[in-house]
Amino acid sequence: MFSHIVIGTDDLEGAKRFYDAALGALGIPAGMIDGRGRVAYAHGGGRLLITKPINGDPACHANGGTIGFAAPSPEAVDAWHAAGVAQGGTSCEDAPGWRQSPIGRLYLAYLRDPAGNKLCGLYRAP
Repeated sequence: MFSHIVIGTDDLEGAKRFYDAALGALGIPAGMIDGRGRVAYAHGGGRLLITKPINGDPACHANGGTIGFAAPSPEAVDAWHAAGVAQGGTSCEDAPGWRQSPIGRLYLAYLRDPAGNKLCGLYRAP
């Protein structure tokens, strides 16, 4: 459904360290710096771009927005969460764990990146 997601930051180097660690725990290769100076991640046909806002204003997070990352196992969700916290992310919502949802059992963990963007690591039970 989605081709790409772009989020803003005022600290590209810090964002790259954070996302390289957190996404690396999910098996996603380290981000590359593209020709426009953005950090770009590619995996499974999707793209995540991290950039300084093009209008020159300070970056801010989307209030009410969440970006979810699929994980291959509950252990990968835990590794993603731990790597994110180790690189300056902040755990939020409930502790990582199983939840029942209308679409089945999910193993979830939430954190905010250093710029305040809300992220979710998600494993869907078979």
